[in-house]
Amino acid sequence: MTVDARRTDEFIEWRTAVVDSRPVDFGVGGYGETVVFLHGWGLSPRAYRSALAAVVHRGYRVIAPALPGLGGTAELDRADRTFEGYAAWVTRFLDAAGVAGPVTVVGHSFGGGVATVVARDFPTRVSRLVLVNAVGGGIWSSSGGQERSIRERPWWSWCGSAMVEAAETAHTHRITQFPLDEFAFNALRNVGAVWRTGNLARTADLIDALEEIAVRAMSVVVLWGAGDRVIPRASFDAVCAALHDPEVREVRGNHNWLIDDAELFGQVLTEELAGRDVNAPVLFPSLASCSTMRIAQ
Repeated sequence: MTVDARRTDEFIEWRTAVVDSRPVDFGVGGYGETVVFLHGWGLSPRAYRSALAAVVHRGYRVIAPALPGLGGTAELDRADRTFEGYAAWVTRFLDAAGVAGPVTVVGHSFGGGVATVVARDFPTRVSRLVLVNAVGGGIWSSSGGQERSIRERPWWSWCGSAMVEAAETAHTHRITQFPLDEFAFNALRNVGAVWRTGNLARTADLIDALEEIAVRAMSVVVLWGAGDRVIPRASFDAVCAALHDPEVREVRGNHNWLIDDAELFGQVLTEELAGRDVNAPVLFPSLASCSTMRIAQ
């Protein structure tokens, strides 16, 4: 059964937790194994509500907080505005939300960078890490194909790509689901926080953290929308190399594929969480005749 976007409130409930004496909006729903979802730059978990509902519908409990500086959550103190600071905040949120024991942590884009550092710095809190078109590869390819440090990528390239992909998503969704609307809402609330988190995402080089996670042999899955123009392919390849060939699933779609095709996200993620036989053929109805999948050997 497909989850109707208009009925996501049947699957996801919105609550408020208190972290560091400040309110935090978060989505929660379902029963079973707990999946903590960390959203992307400029957005909030509400932009992903159909994707989260699709995971809940398949038998998992999902918890998705609005990260500091976004979605109405207060920004971190200046000294804590690093991936390490965000990761520590996530653990405090989990305590406030009553989430005990190790959990699967899923991070998209900027949230993937946060999830990476949560897994490195707080390994007892994470049973499995899932990175969805995540930042952190540290490499950028210019139009000429030359690989450079991600810090050399211009702001206009990062923001322009993000806005183009958000606009593409807007063509296929109701206005209440547009990433552009979410971004504008966050910018109006706290434009400084949006700029600062964007800069952190744009310059993210988490190779050392990824290599440390690989050494620990933590279970890691990398999900990738192959048409991504926000995260360079070179950065994605660097993430996979640092993780020493993790399990990788590629699908057709751009940076926001999990928002564009919530059912596909729910299917792919829960197959990986359930330990699907990676050698078995997979046909995604939403991809029709063109299914793209790669499992790194």
